Amino acid sequence: MITKLLIANRGEIACRIIRTAREMGIATVAVYSDADAKALHVRQADEAVHIGPSPAAESYLVGEKIIAAAKETGADAIHPGYGFLSENAGFAQAVIDAGLIWVGPKPASIEAMGLKDAAKQLMMDAGVPVTPGYLGKDQSVERLKKEAEAIGYPVLIKAVAGGGGKGMRKVDKAEDFESDLESCRREAKASFSNDEVLLEKWITSPRHIEVQVFGDSHGNVVHLFERDCSLQRRHQKVIEEAPAPGMDEATREEICAAAVRAAKAVDYEGAGTIEFIADASEGLRADRIFFMEMNTRLQVEHPVTEEITGVDLVEWQLRVASGEPIPLKQDELSINGHAIEARLYAEDPAKGFLPSTGELELFRIPHALADYEWSDPARGVRKGLRDPDGRVRIETGVKQGDQVSPHYDPMIAKLIWHDNDRTTAILNLSCALQQVDIWPVKHNAGYLASLIGRPEFVRGDIDTSYIERLTEKIELIDGSEQIDRDIAARILATDFYSRGPKGFRLNADKNEIVNLLSDGKDAQGHFTARYSPSIMTSVRTDKTPDRGVYISMFGTTVKHKVSETRGTGHASAADGAILAPMPGKVIAVDVAEGDTVTTGQRLMVLEAMKMEHALTAPFDGTVTELSASTGGQVQVEAVLCVVEPISED
Repeated sequence: MITKLLIANRGEIACRIIRTAREMGIATVAVYSDADAKALHVRQADEAVHIGPSPAAESYLVGEKIIAAAKETGADAIHPGYGFLSENAGFAQAVIDAGLIWVGPKPASIEAMGLKDAAKQLMMDAGVPVTPGYLGKDQSVERLKKEAEAIGYPVLIKAVAGGGGKGMRKVDKAEDFESDLESCRREAKASFSNDEVLLEKWITSPRHIEVQVFGDSHGNVVHLFERDCSLQRRHQKVIEEAPAPGMDEATREEICAAAVRAAKAVDYEGAGTIEFIADASEGLRADRIFFMEMNTRLQVEHPVTEEITGVDLVEWQLRVASGEPIPLKQDELSINGHAIEARLYAEDPAKGFLPSTGELELFRIPHALADYEWSDPARGVRKGLRDPDGRVRIETGVKQGDQVSPHYDPMIAKLIWHDNDRTTAILNLSCALQQVDIWPVKHNAGYLASLIGRPEFVRGDIDTSYIERLTEKIELIDGSEQIDRDIAARILATDFYSRGPKGFRLNADKNEIVNLLSDGKDAQGHFTARYSPSIMTSVRTDKTPDRGVYISMFGTTVKHKVSETRGTGHASAADGAILAPMPGKVIAVDVAEGDTVTTGQRLMVLEAMKMEHALTAPFDGTVTELSASTGGQVQVEAVLCVVEPISED
């Protein structure tokens, strides 16, 4: 068995792996960049090694530094988590060549499934159905355009080395093909150092169904049933659940059998996921489910599988990597209830989901989990971090006071609810999301609570473009306007009134329950308050020098200053000034000073948290100032260029 494990990752997945390793008696080593020097995974590991500057390309993606850290600390194994180097066959081989245990599949298996075009051909040879499309080596624009025409629009452009929703573009009409291809290739080159693409027919009513598989070195391969990850935004999963709604036993048996065949075709060992796209126009049918790709690693959404099967997949990974067989046979695995997971992202839904960074001045997810480090061992490691009732599972890599960095993925936590049936699980997860308290970093908790509460989702009547069709639904974007300053004043006054002039205590208990009765006199102090539609309000007193109140409703948190009028926060730039909506890197500038532009024309592209954001002209005009340049780093609200409207004279 492994004795000391180095985790070549960060954030919530590093904390997740550390937790299981600790339960198994395995010592852990964390690695960290400059930005993560005080991160939670560093504090939780037994040891930690600094591996470089904040950019991942200079730290978490430098395999030599990670292997050196393992050697330095005496670790005998490396777990890659997901992302970064987890699906890098060269790194896996380097780990093995260094005499260390690689907690993952064989490098040859990673390589076989690493390129989507080659993987699709391999799956066809194994009798696994695949989506119609173009897998050719001719990557010229002319050939790709010709093949897209032959397939028929809409088509999907996919990076052959892609993953995690990166390097994918849906093209609806021929005139958009070249620009979308350029954008896809640029993103693919930056993310995977490979700009080759393939084309697939866009399925009109697509459901994203995936099957968890597991193999060992003794020739055993099992599946742990399916997950549905259809609720996506910009090809990025936001809600995952298991089992898939509407899946009948016959279809489940066929798709899971196909997944096992796929894993056996590459002599697979460890945890992996076979991803399928289903044409759900007539429900889920085995003859309309096609192979998309294989992820040769643990998935972000693995907790929902753990919840319905009772299996700790990280424990299985460590045991199989140590040479043990899979702990359970196929007939010993079964589905128990329903589990649903929400990804909590540091992003601003009210501003087009732009990434949000900074200090987590307030961070409670949900309210009951004010401070935590480890789960109760009596409940078992599979249960993860839980609220006191043990119902909602939390996976996160941050705590209150930590920083959300612009250098990495914006996901800061996952909330998972397991219950007897799907409807109950949805209802309770929605309630948990509405209890999220975060400030000042923006987040999507309220958005997700509204999303999963919609009748279409509850019915299971969704597909991968469902969110895109709801972009104009303002109630899914921002709930902060529902949180009125009068509510803040009422809560402050009620707290003051309930204690009385003689009862006011700066060092009051952090969890006091008071009745929301009526308005009262002005109060001073710094309060963290929760308001609900009922008349009961929980008020927590924070010992901080400045004065204000946080109010959380519907999964949205706002902060109000005491005895100050409500303002917009920052003065806006003059009309025509193009401001940076977040800190990031300028990766393309499409205009020059003096250029004439039209409404909606792309001016430049910023990149932050592995996402591209195009800035466009607000109206017809002329570029009179340009301060941004390709490759430059910019701060939030920096003026990047100025467009002056065309005079009507």
